Amino acid sequence: MPFFCYIVECSDGTFYTGWTTDPPRREKQHNAGKGARYTSTRRPVKLVYLEEQPDKISALKRELAIKALKREQKKKLIGK
Repeated sequence: MPFFCYIVECSDGTFYTGWTTDPPRREKQHNAGKGARYTSTRRPVKLVYLEEQPDKISALKRELAIKALKREQKKKLIGK
């Protein structure tokens, strides 16, 4: 089973980083207000970055690494 780290851009221009095994489903959850407390008040969100990881532990570690990046570094990562 593949694991993914992702970044969604919220309607207010902020970024939310997470991990999942099904990116399209997760984006729908965020847009339905059931994905995360942070994104529930910042809908709609748009999936702007996706990175496959070999296992859950790697995905969790990469999620933390991305969350530690500054906004400008995240923008560079997603190509903005």
